[in-house]
Formats: sequence, structure tokens, C-alpha cells
Amino acid sequence: MRWLVTGAAGFVGGHLVARLRAEEAREVFGIVRPGSSPAPSDCEAVEVDLLDPEAMRRCVTSLRPDRIVHLAAQSSARESWKDPEGTLRTNLFGLLYLLEAVRLAGLTPRLLVVGSAEEYGAVPAAAAPIHEETPPRPASPYALSKVAQGYLALQYALAHGLHVVRTRTFNHTGPGRGPGFAESSFARQIAEIEAGRHDPSIAVGNLEAVRDFTDVRDVVRAYVQLLEAGQSGEVYNVASGRGHRIAEVLERLIAHSRVRVDVRRDAHLLRPVDTPYLVGDATRLRRATGWEPEIPFDQTLEDLLRHWRERVAAQEHVPY
Repeated sequence: MRWLVTGAAGFVGGHLVARLRAEEAREVFGIVRPGSSPAPSDCEAVEVDLLDPEAMRRCVTSLRPDRIVHLAAQSSARESWKDPEGTLRTNLFGLLYLLEAVRLAGLTPRLLVVGSAEEYGAVPAAAAPIHEETPPRPASPYALSKVAQGYLALQYALAHGLHVVRTRTFNHTGPGRGPGFAESSFARQIAEIEAGRHDPSIAVGNLEAVRDFTDVRDVVRAYVQLLEAGQSGEVYNVASGRGHRIAEVLERLIAHSRVRVDVRRDAHLLRPVDTPYLVGDATRLRRATGWEPEIPFDQTLEDLLRHWRERVAAQEHVPY
């Protein structure tokens, strides 16, 4: 079984490749952007610019994958406000060129296109948990790009008969999460305070938002199961069904800290629009695959903090 993972050098890509390679029968290729971070050592890296349609066509025609997981994206809602055009181009056209490469090569792989809970936008807490029939109300350029991505994937399933399964994945985290996301930024700052490399205060933005967190290792397990059991054209929420205020996440991380930590507000960390409540209903996913999240949230946060302690101890510089 030959797997192709776009965005293999990213946070989720690394965890997915590790899970796939745990089964030796799987041959794993990872697409990485030229000049980007290296792909995990346990997959064969292929440098391809997703926005180069001819390069994508040559790659797919040469590799002839049986399974494709499309993770490559500009994945930050906050960054999308700074570069909406680049976000739309990367997320929409990157997928278009991948789907066209598969179609033109006459291949019949199963594809998983990963979307985001941000597509739902503002949903009243009374209407939660959010199910897949909830109308999208994208409130950021990133969310809009993911809505467009999902409908493009559906169009190729309907018009061209490609086996494409879609997700709307709610917040996920764990070891390796980049510092641009709230819970990982908190963990990083705590690790730096413990090491004496940061003043004993954490900069925060909006702490009132409620998010549905799942461990990334459970998320990639859901992706693998969906590629085998998911219905083509269908969309599946990947979610725990449990909401956590960002303030609670911060409190749990501080509880694991080895030093006293103060909290200060930073207006620069606020988004122009911040969806107040995102908690998902994963009933459709469970019915299709039997999947359930297995890793407790406290363990996820402990592993995330341990990851940052190790990076800080190694004196690794990571830009904020």
C-alpha cells in the first residue's frame, strides 16, 4: 500500500507519517515544499511546490499512490488576516492541482482532504455540539479557504468519480505543535520561564473562547480509519465533543509549571474576529469507523509542555 502525504513536514504530517510507518506494509512518501523543514526520517521526502501544476502532475504520475492525505495548507486563521490572498491561493489552488494531477493520471486512489471547524464560524452554544449539517459561516480568510477547499473536493467526487473523503477537524494539539497556536504558545512560555529565559509572565489574547481539543495522535488515527471506511463525498467532524475555555487550558498548563507564573493581556494577540464557541459532534465519524479519542486532555497538555521543555533545554530558537 503506497501512501502520499502532502505537508509531511508539518505538525500533523509528522504524526501521521509515524503512525503509517508503524505498519511496515505501508510505503510512505511525503511531499514537502522546496526549502522547507525536512520531512520525517521515516518517509521518503519529495520536494514539490503544490502551486506548480506540472510538478504536481509529474509527482503523482510517478508515485501512483493508493492513498493520499492532503494536509499541506496555510493553517493559521490569525496569519490569514495578514495575507488573505496567499492563504486562498495556497489552500484552494494547492488542492486543485493535486486533484487535477490525480484525474489526469487516470488513478483511483482514496483521498482525504482535511478541513477545519473554523468553517462553521459563530454557532450559538445552545446549538452545540456542531454537526456536519450546520451551514458554514466562515469568519476569516482561512475559514473561507477551507470552505472552498471542501466544496472543490466534493465537486471532484461528484463530477469525476474520485474517491474523496472530507473532514472538518476541530482543534487538535500535542507534542510538536507550533508556537503560533494559543495552547502551544502558553506551554512554550512556561518552559522558557522555568529555564530562566523569559520574564515570569505569559502574554495572552482572548481567554474566553471555547474550543474542542483532541490529541493529534488520536486525530491521525481518525484520518487513517476514514480513508478506509469513509463514504466518498461525505464530510466528517473530527472532534472530542468536549469544550474547554482557553482560560482553562492555560490554568491546566500553569498547574504543571515548576515556577510561579503571572498572566498579562496582549492586544496584539487578539484576532479581528474570534469565533466564541466551537465544539463538535463526531457521531458520523464514530458510526463510520468506531473511532473514539483515547488520550486524556491532561496527558496531551503534559506531553506538549514536555516537548517545549526539551526544545528550550536544547536552546533551540523558534521565532514567535
